[in-house]
This record gives sequence, C-alpha cells and structure tokens, in this order.
Amino acid sequence: MIITQHLHDIPQGLTPVALSVDRHKLSRRRWHGVAEDGVEFSFDLVEALEHGETFYADDSKVYSIEMQPEACLLIPIQEPKKAAWMGWMVGNLHFKAAFSEEGILVQDDLAVIQMLEREHIHYHKVHQVFKPSKQGGHSHDHSHEHSHSHSHDHTGEHSHSH
Repeated sequence: MIITQHLHDIPQGLTPVALSVDRHKLSRRRWHGVAEDGVEFSFDLVEALEHGETFYADDSKVYSIEMQPEACLLIPIQEPKKAAWMGWMVGNLHFKAAFSEEGILVQDDLAVIQMLEREHIHYHKVHQVFKPSKQGGHSHDHSHEHSHSHSHDHTGEHSHSH
C-alpha cells in the first residue's frame, strides 16, 4: 500500500493502529514501515509525516504515526536570557533542539554533554519523543559516531539524573 499524504478527514469510531517509526526515518519522504497489526506501508510523500498524524483508514481501523522515544538531554531553563544563550550554544554545535515549558530538549550526544559539563549546566538524561523545532536554512544531522576523549572532573557544580 503506497501512502502519498496524511489523511485530512479522519473517520470516527475506528480502531486506532500505530505505525512506530524513529525520527530519522520519519523525516524522510520515501520509506517503508510495518504497523503494529502487521500491515505494510510504503511512503512516497510530498511532505514528511509528523508524530500523531493519521495516514490511512479502512472499514475498521485508522492508522497513525507514532514516533519512537529516543535518548535526549533535557536542560531546565528558568530565565529567558539563559534560554537564549543555551539555544545559541546548542545551535552553534549544529544540533536541532525542541523548546518547551520544561526547558530545551536535544538529542543525547557526547559533544552536547561535554559542552554542558564544561559550562557547569544542569541537565537530565531522558527517553522521550523528540520533535525538534523547524528551522530555516540548512541543517546538520549528527548521525555519525564521535570519537572524543575526555575526563570527568565531578566538582558537584552540575548533576545528572539517569
């Protein structure tokens, strides 16, 4: 079954079925996936689908995208000035970020952890759906492995929650 766009008119009263997908595959316009009931779909999209969007319905079921949670870092922010500074620092590393009432969410990556520890910035390791803010221009996706060597000097000025 080939899907070319999300459903605009979603029928009511049908059994919901999720198709679980990771963020990287979901950002593509062409990919294959298998819903939790075993139905296979091919996607050939004009615009990438987003978490929660419905893409197909039959007589009894309605299918929607469920983005898989991933390892992230949550940086709690109280003051707007600090939030702007943190957004700039994360952006300067060419990482995507999501902004919410909780703080700034970025993918769990050694380069970000080293920057946070160097600046003595508190963060939590979390596992949740990561929907980065849309940004203009180009983006750099850090899907490669980093080989940085580092040592930890835990002075108590920052903390980690696992």
